[in-house]
Amino acid sequence: MSEMTRVALDAMGGDYAPKEIVKGAVDAVNARKDIQVILTGREDLIRQELKAYSYPEDQIEIVHASEVIETAEPPVTAIRRKKDSSLVRAMNLVKNGEADAFVSAGSSGAILVGGQVLIGRIKGVERAPLAPLIPTAKGVSLLIDCGANVDARSSHLVQFAKIGSLYMEHVMGVKNPKVGIVNIGAEEEKGNALVKETFPLLKSCEDIHFVGSVEAREIPAGKVDVVVCEAFVGNVILKLYEGVGATLIKEVKRGMMTSLRSKIGALLVKPALKETLKAFDSSEYGGAPMLGLNGLVVKAHGSSTAKEIKTSILQCVQFKQQDIGEKIRKGI
Repeated sequence: MSEMTRVALDAMGGDYAPKEIVKGAVDAVNARKDIQVILTGREDLIRQELKAYSYPEDQIEIVHASEVIETAEPPVTAIRRKKDSSLVRAMNLVKNGEADAFVSAGSSGAILVGGQVLIGRIKGVERAPLAPLIPTAKGVSLLIDCGANVDARSSHLVQFAKIGSLYMEHVMGVKNPKVGIVNIGAEEEKGNALVKETFPLLKSCEDIHFVGSVEAREIPAGKVDVVVCEAFVGNVILKLYEGVGATLIKEVKRGMMTSLRSKIGALLVKPALKETLKAFDSSEYGGAPMLGLNGLVVKAHGSSTAKEIKTSILQCVQFKQQDIGEKIRKGI
């Protein structure tokens, strides 16, 4: 039997907690026998949700936590004061070696602060970026950073490029991944001060396969495997990506229902269209790992349903098997 992967799951974090979080945990352990989920949060509420499901009971454990960190709370204050919150309890399990990974759909700010303060960065890593996989015409690309470091320096972006390359090679199996920096044009002299300062550093970096600038319109086409940017730009790209994708899917469905002819056509193309649209469903790729920490931290969307929670839990198995943290430690 494979070695067990223990995932500490913040059961109280997210718009649909604990209902969807608990269901995601159940779906994950029913899918694989080598996962153990530790649900942290209000034990009475968690047990009430678990009653609705059948699952291997030895694969789900509950750690009671009496407090919840709300989205609107100041992150630093919340982490310091709410030591018995579901988020802090789950992170401490990773910090103390009692869990291999942490997953939460809760407060982004608290997760970012907790990751830095409680779990800590790998020695040599200046900043730990959030790096989600985004769908492209060629598969997926890694967007790094999408929300952790708004005021990044050029040295941070160079590390993001190295960390992203290691991730795509060892976790996603992309050999010699292409790295690009987000810019407003292809020319080297274009861009803001940060991009202009970072470009030559990436160009001279022998550890990565840097191919130059990547414009926003080229990202969905899959021009590069690793999309490097500071968090403000990355977050705008991610949110626009999600918004346009959701709107297009909605409009395609609406258009297919406008007439009898379109409805008949919809029936004919439905299987192929469903498969195509599935590739652009963010829930298929799980959460965004916070790379460069001494333990694995995965941030799921605040609006995550059970499907994305399940995927986020399952991806932790691959993270552990590939030992991406140790590869980053050696690479940096």
